[in-house]
Amino acid sequence: MPIINRIAGFQEQMTEWRQDIHAHPEIAFQENRTSDLVAEQLQSFGIEVNRGLAITGVVGVLKNGDGPTIGLRADMDALPMQELNTFGHASKNDGKMHACGHDGHTAMLLGAAKYLAETKNFKGTVNFIFQPAEEGEGGGRVMVEEGLFEKFPCESVYGLHNKPGLDVGTFAVRPGPTMASMDTFDIKLTGRGSHAAMPHMGIDPVVIASQIVIGLQSIISRTVDANDAAVLSVTQIHSGSAMNVLPDDAYIGGTVRCFSKEVQDFIEKSIGDIADGIAKAHGASIEYGYTRRYPALINHDKQTEIAAEVAREIVGDDNVNTNMAPVMGSEDFSFLLNACPGSFLWIGNGPGTGDCILHNPHYDFNDQVLPFGATFFTRMVETQLPVG
Repeated sequence: MPIINRIAGFQEQMTEWRQDIHAHPEIAFQENRTSDLVAEQLQSFGIEVNRGLAITGVVGVLKNGDGPTIGLRADMDALPMQELNTFGHASKNDGKMHACGHDGHTAMLLGAAKYLAETKNFKGTVNFIFQPAEEGEGGGRVMVEEGLFEKFPCESVYGLHNKPGLDVGTFAVRPGPTMASMDTFDIKLTGRGSHAAMPHMGIDPVVIASQIVIGLQSIISRTVDANDAAVLSVTQIHSGSAMNVLPDDAYIGGTVRCFSKEVQDFIEKSIGDIADGIAKAHGASIEYGYTRRYPALINHDKQTEIAAEVAREIVGDDNVNTNMAPVMGSEDFSFLLNACPGSFLWIGNGPGTGDCILHNPHYDFNDQVLPFGATFFTRMVETQLPVG
């Protein structure tokens, strides 16, 4: 089955939703206008609307007789960055931008909700989960902690994310480890300030911080098994305020990505050991913090095969890649998968050349993708909640 004709017929409406959301981006837990739009549309379809989970989350419930339950999730939040596009639907909110395509994800799920409410070609219950705060703030974790699956039980749950670099009309998915965990670390290094012309009178935190940064690079390259994918990136170094003053302290911050708790444990300890050892060798001290933000996203085998088969029905065998490599980026759909069986897929967003990549100030979701995503969500329901 290719794209559902009726869904193709309201692509223009999905595009209007998507571009309206793009023009009015809202960041984590502030998605008030977006959630209002989602709730208004769901109500107009005749779908029960529930609000309040994770502050701005929306869950639409569509029940058609007794049967299985399924959850479909889209994220709604934007990024705190300035958009540089000049087209008509560019961001009207200074310093905020839909640079990851969550506007498209929301529009696709609304499209599926509209169609399913019209046709009711299923038997059971569909929970349409519109989640806030995916971008680093763990809205998925908050929804789960506040009782998402207790209040809206699901036997399985599915999500999509657009992927520049994959052609429109293609999908990619893999069972097992799919996206990495996301942890952050921070190190406050305390030395002793002095005149820059008399470094022997102080303990220079800038030099020590530089040695710590170099030392941290040996964790992945020399102590983590090469078969265990992991990334450690120092992303911040702050110190000093004057050209002729050696400061008292320095700050180092960064992120760690991997796929197993054992590797997480090892890296967390190693960062602290290396930083503390180098600091003490120079007479300085550290305060060290390590925060586990998102767990690794692990797709469930059975649900992934079901999702892949549905994708094949829509776009054909040759356009579904089930051997994709794991991605070192992270995604808080992992919290949903830790609480409920399911799968998370990539949907092609087009070439992704030049500036059209995720988290780029010139990015824009490809509206030609909308009917593919809406059809996928719809067919997941019709496949898993059959009438006969």
